Amino acid sequence: MKGRFVSGAVLVAVPLALALLGPLFAGEPGPRGTSFTLGGGHWLGTDFVGRDVVRQILHGGRPVVVTALAATVLAYLVALPVGLCSALTRRRWLEEVLMRPLDVLLAVPSLLLILLVAAVFSPGAVGLALLVAAVNVPDAARIVRASAGEAASRPAVEALRMQGESWWRIAVGHVARSGVRTLAADAGTRLTGVLYLVATAAFLGVGVEPDAADWAVMVDRNRTGLFVQPWAVVVPALLIVALTTGTNLLFDAALSRKPAGAGRKGAASGHRDVPGGRGKAGPGRREVASGQREVESVREGGAPLREEGKSST
Repeated sequence: MKGRFVSGAVLVAVPLALALLGPLFAGEPGPRGTSFTLGGGHWLGTDFVGRDVVRQILHGGRPVVVTALAATVLAYLVALPVGLCSALTRRRWLEEVLMRPLDVLLAVPSLLLILLVAAVFSPGAVGLALLVAAVNVPDAARIVRASAGEAASRPAVEALRMQGESWWRIAVGHVARSGVRTLAADAGTRLTGVLYLVATAAFLGVGVEPDAADWAVMVDRNRTGLFVQPWAVVVPALLIVALTTGTNLLFDAALSRKPAGAGRKGAASGHRDVPGGRGKAGPGRREVASGQREVESVREGGAPLREEGKSST
């Protein structure tokens, strides 16, 4: 696990540092040289119009990274409340209203939808982030809905409702917290998909200028000189691959960690299920004990629950 984390951190750090800090060290543009040449003071040669490839790489990462991160965050800002509402509501019609329109969007291929909108409007960088976020909302909301639905059916949720806890307390304090690992796994995969989708859209000229300093645009515009001056294509392509691969490795390493206290809880559960070694508790008692343990975990994670009066026996 440690090796996976270190590998992921290294793979992410290089393109991320170039994307965020590269423009600070790019300097002023120099005179243009001959297209697709090596040497002449250009460490990685020149691109299709004679610009320095190193300078284009230092400027080209920020649009890709910022757009992808913004689109991923926006997608979850919409998908989380929609998924939680549809999972926790007891009104069937509300769930249909929330989820069925997303199924229509889910049926349309993401890239095709982006190209259709781009054929009517010129989206720009902000518009591209909104488009990519919109096409990622449907499946993200369905994953949130599935994860939250399993947690919402537990006895602890019903116990919280009977104690008069607010919807926000139940949704965020218990249901959403129970699906953190599932959502984290999805976030790693989704960020990778968003990066490729943003890069593909930029490769096709959506949201960027034809000669913009963008890693995906560099791959597109310089591919005609791949066998003459390969660095103008290979380096930006490798940076995109390193960023996506490193992101997945980091999320995998984080998810492979054993939750704190899992061993103690398992041991305590075993003692409760087999008191004195004489036999296992019945299924009804185990379900009640499980619900009580979940309510206690919710109480430990936030504001204390209201105390209920104890009935005398």
